[in-house]
Amino acid sequence: MSALLELRGVGRRYAVRKHWFAPARELRAADDVTLDIRRGEVLAIVGESGSGKTTLGRLILALSSPSAGEIRLDGRPLSEIERRARARRIQPVFQDPYSSLNPRQTVEQIVAMPLHVHRLGSAGERQRAVHEMLDKVGLSRALVHSYPSQLSGGQRQRVAIARALITRPEILVCDEPTSALDVSVQGQILNLLKDLQQSLGLTYVFITHDLGVVEYLADRVAVMYLGRIVECGPTAEVMAAPRHPYTRALLGSVLTPEPGLGLPNLNLGRGFPDPLAPPPGCPFHPRCPDATTVCRTTAPAVTRSSDGFVTCHLHQHHSGE
Repeated sequence: MSALLELRGVGRRYAVRKHWFAPARELRAADDVTLDIRRGEVLAIVGESGSGKTTLGRLILALSSPSAGEIRLDGRPLSEIERRARARRIQPVFQDPYSSLNPRQTVEQIVAMPLHVHRLGSAGERQRAVHEMLDKVGLSRALVHSYPSQLSGGQRQRVAIARALITRPEILVCDEPTSALDVSVQGQILNLLKDLQQSLGLTYVFITHDLGVVEYLADRVAVMYLGRIVECGPTAEVMAAPRHPYTRALLGSVLTPEPGLGLPNLNLGRGFPDPLAPPPGCPFHPRCPDATTVCRTTAPAVTRSSDGFVTCHLHQHHSGE
């Protein structure tokens, strides 16, 4: 499976001030991210809030520009692709379907808007395309004249998905697309996204904190911590045998439906560190139960395997590298 999107040493830094006269401090929201996103796959990006997942999604969507490194689409720098041409190939599906839709437009107007922006088709062709897309996302054509306020949360997210797909993009960046929905609706939207990905041959970058969603939907998973990818690999392998202590802690935090097992123990020690003053060495070491002296002083190198990588001194030591 070839790489459709390539990230090489990508970083995004911000100057942050606590108040107007305070000196600026550097926030590395994304730091030296190198990833290949393969054509036709679902790559999940997971991590705690503040780990950099959404920043990475915005960089892929070109909603912000990298401070370092480069993103390539089909071998071409993303920054060199004209904005509208780029938007036709990469589209977002955001977390809150209500705030991402124009409340003054009908469903038909919302879904058709990208066709108007890109000047695609006649009026009749646009209308037919909208109706066909509503069928694909499981919405009745009777809703074309409805407004977002008249729809349920699940219906609004289906409208957002239809709008994202109307120009036939290759890549969808889905940023927590089910977390704002009722539990009963989340499964329906996940099933829809899975069916669309398979039937249309889409590539998904799926940003989530829900490891159950990752296990159900993703081919591969990348785990982020303080702006860096600490582990990446096939979902089944990462779930069965996580190599990074942070990945193990995330998996250990998943609630189980089995009675009597109690609440999970994260075993993370201290809380999430200040991203404006990250720890030296391995950034996870203050929370890691297995940290050694070298973890506290030296940043770990990347250890690659046949289909993934991990950034951890412990794995290097145990692998004899």
